[in-house]
Amino acid sequence: MARILIIDDDHEVCETMESLITRLTHECAAAHTLDQGLRLARAGEFDVIFLDVRLPDGNGLDILPDIMALPDPPEVIILTGKGDPDGAELAIRGGVWDYLLKPSSVREISLTLGRALKYHDEKTDRKEGTLDLAGVVGESPSIKASFNLLSQAARSDSNVLITGQTGTGKELFASTIHENSKRKSRNFVVVDCAGLTETLLESTLYGHRKGAFTGAQADRIGLVKLADGGTLFLDEVGEMPLSMQKAFLRVLQERTFRPVGDTREQTSNFRLVAATNRDLDEMVRNGEFRQDLLFRLKTMHIHLPPLMERPEDIRALAVFRVRQLCKQYGMAPKAFGSDFHAALGTYDWPGNVRELFSVLERAVVASGDEKTLYAMHLPREFRIRIAKAQIARMTAPETEILEKLDSEPVRKIGQDIFEDIFEQELPTLREFKATAEKVYLSELVRQCDGDLPRILEASKLSRSHFYSLLKKYGLSL
Repeated sequence: MARILIIDDDHEVCETMESLITRLTHECAAAHTLDQGLRLARAGEFDVIFLDVRLPDGNGLDILPDIMALPDPPEVIILTGKGDPDGAELAIRGGVWDYLLKPSSVREISLTLGRALKYHDEKTDRKEGTLDLAGVVGESPSIKASFNLLSQAARSDSNVLITGQTGTGKELFASTIHENSKRKSRNFVVVDCAGLTETLLESTLYGHRKGAFTGAQADRIGLVKLADGGTLFLDEVGEMPLSMQKAFLRVLQERTFRPVGDTREQTSNFRLVAATNRDLDEMVRNGEFRQDLLFRLKTMHIHLPPLMERPEDIRALAVFRVRQLCKQYGMAPKAFGSDFHAALGTYDWPGNVRELFSVLERAVVASGDEKTLYAMHLPREFRIRIAKAQIARMTAPETEILEKLDSEPVRKIGQDIFEDIFEQELPTLREFKATAEKVYLSELVRQCDGDLPRILEASKLSRSHFYSLLKKYGLSL
């Protein structure tokens, strides 16, 4: 018996779905808001969640990262009454099982639920939680989504493309995939495509025979052969010369290659993991990268978010790295002053985790034998950057302030309409957005004297969307 959760504000839909799920001998629970649904999802171990897109307190897609970050995430089936191609794309990218339009037939819902439950059972049997993630740190929903993909990649032997900004940990992810794969007893071979010329890259990959070119004084085994039975990691694959890509595509397809200066072909049973900080799809459109090679590289795709998009991971990364550094330098473990993590959290980290680790190492060295790390131990230039950024945020240009004061709509919205909200503890952002939307609709109806054509022209809303919003907030013309 499976446990199913329905998150939908339409009570009739929930009753119909509950009836169907009960007849299929499964347990069922229902929620009519995002907050209620998320609380239930966190409290109970559900196998499948049916999630509506348009709910009274926000968009269902907004809580997908939170659902996917659960210890044993359920399969999510999106239910919506409107065809929304962009929403479908976002949902699929977010890891949902399927995307169904309401009303869907009983047969369609039953088949989709059955497939989702079968997949979930098989996934559970594979025991994804046994991965060795030493060195891979993070609790944010976005990085946990990447962990789930890492788990899938480790269990398979498919080619993997890892993308992300410089310093996000692409090589660490690649080596972690290798260490958790069936090839972990063999070599993990790194090729830096950005650091080699075309001639040198060919020789490095495939090897060469003595006398093949000037300076080739002895035979040399290439890295492709060294990776036989193991993993070949092509770092910054976007820098591979276009002229070499066709030859490498053949190597990737056939697992055969010919060393430079040799007439005989060799074989290598390697698993390929590639990484880049460039947009390969854009490079394909510009004729700078072969589309057929990209298809081969991108059998599985893992994107690593920049550190500024997951600030909640900064503390965990800092604690992990400082503990590591203390052990490396033979120091006693260090505590953290209250200002240390606060200082780290005020910076955008354009260099990502690599920059964070560099700053932490300098702080540990600067602290010496002291038992506690304080913000003063951080590099001076780093503290200066933080101070300047804080001052810039706090000091708005005088002209900008005057423009706001002279703007009646800004003053009205900021001081009058939400006066009660700002006089007490701030609501959540989702609640605030809902309040703002309700206020806008009320003012829209008032200014247009309830004239529907004028309302639709002023708001640029469709008739159906406008009426759904009125229903959502209990308003009327």
